[in-house]
Order: sequence, then C-alpha cells, then structure tokens
Amino acid sequence: MNHAPPAAAPRALHRALVDAASARYRAAGRFAWHFARGKLGMDPLFMDLLRHGALPAHGRFLDLGCGQAVLAAWLLAARQQHDAHPHAWPTGWPPPPRVDEMLALELMPRDVARAQAALAGVPQVQVRQADIRHTPFPPVDAITILDVLHYFDHAAQDDVLRRARAALPPGGVLVARVGDAAGGWRFRLSRWVDQAVTLVRGHGVSPLYCRPVAEWVRALQALGFAVRVARSDDGPPFANTLLLARVPAGGTAAAPETRA
Repeated sequence: MNHAPPAAAPRALHRALVDAASARYRAAGRFAWHFARGKLGMDPLFMDLLRHGALPAHGRFLDLGCGQAVLAAWLLAARQQHDAHPHAWPTGWPPPPRVDEMLALELMPRDVARAQAALAGVPQVQVRQADIRHTPFPPVDAITILDVLHYFDHAAQDDVLRRARAALPPGGVLVARVGDAAGGWRFRLSRWVDQAVTLVRGHGVSPLYCRPVAEWVRALQALGFAVRVARSDDGPPFANTLLLARVPAGGTAAAPETRA
C-alpha cells in the first residue's frame, strides 16, 4: 500500500517556499526581509521557474543583476523542500535544481551587503559587487538575467548576451525575463512599477531600453540559441515575459567575446 503523502497544491508550496526563503533575510535587516517576502510572494516568476523546469537539474549557475539574491534563496528553499518531502512535490513538476555553485553579481553595494548577510552560511553561493557590462563571465551551465537588460542601451544588451552565450556549453541555458515593448497598456504599467521599485531600492530614475519580445527572440536566435517564450498566467497583469534560451546539445560555434 502506498502511504506517500499527497502532492502539494502549488499555492501551499508557494507559501512554504516564501516563508523559508525570506527567513534568511532576517539576518540582513527588516527592509531586506520585507523586500524578499514581497518579491517572492507577489512575483509569479519564481513559481514559473519551477513549473517550467527552466533551469538544469544541477550545475554551476550565474545570476546577473541579482539584487538581494532572492533567486538563490528561493532555489535553496525549493531544493530543501523537495528533498525533505519528495512525494509532496506538485504532480507533473520536475524536481527543483540543485545548486552546486552559484555566482551572483549585482551593481548596487547595499543590495550586495544584504545578500551576503542573508546567504553567509551557504558556501556554494557567492555574491559579488560588479557591473555586468564590464565583468567577465565564467563558464557555467545556466545563466539568469531577470528584469535587468532594459537598464542597458541596446549595444550593451547585445554585448551581455554575446558574452553569456560564450560562457555556456552545449545544452547550457540562458533564462531572461524582459518587458514586451509591444505589450500595450500592460507594458506601460510594468514600466511604471519598475521605475517605482527602482526608486525604493535607491537606484534613482534611469532610462529604460525596451524591445518587443519578437526582437528579443531574434537576437537570441542569432546567437545560436533555441528559444521558448513562457508567459505567466498568474500575478499582476504586466507585460513581463520569460525567455528560455538553450544552446543546442550538438553545440554551435560559441559567440565571439569581442565588444560591439
């Protein structure tokens, strides 16, 4: 007789993971804790990453523009939950990735300090202050760049994507979330919210360089990626779109690392 516990409903799993991941940020202060709870609790991105199996089962991860590194805390919490209760994982969902190593890069020193305080006891995660427009990317199995690219002009965007492609092996994955500039009122709403969050985090008001999703897809395909577009059905009605870009297993020639 099978006595395995029933699979968890995604909503119950979401609450458990938000609690576990955000708890790390108590060591970083009240702002860090509240920000982590709000971001993880309201943004459907994090559940979408698990639902879609967007990241490889294990390996070396690079998170570009990581902020407080809530993605690292989320993936650690998801793996711990799955390992403790494997039969309770949602039916049809792949197991969450195991982070063998993660390098998380962030420009803002205050975000870096919060992330380092929260993840101080996690040796496989390193958080560093860096400008990803000028920082070499090490060889990794997966790269995430979530809600970051639109802060750079188009030439810098293309350069970051070229260097990301060069850092990935055959079968490697790039996961990007971008705003769809063809998204009408949803896009205008997402831009307004993005600027508001940027101000709260102390970044000031910055110009945004956005593109339609179709243009992002073409840019990634030109670098040799196979691209899948994954839109979220949950959460606020924004025009944010997840792009799952994979280097074909056969491997195409790595993109050159020369700057535009």
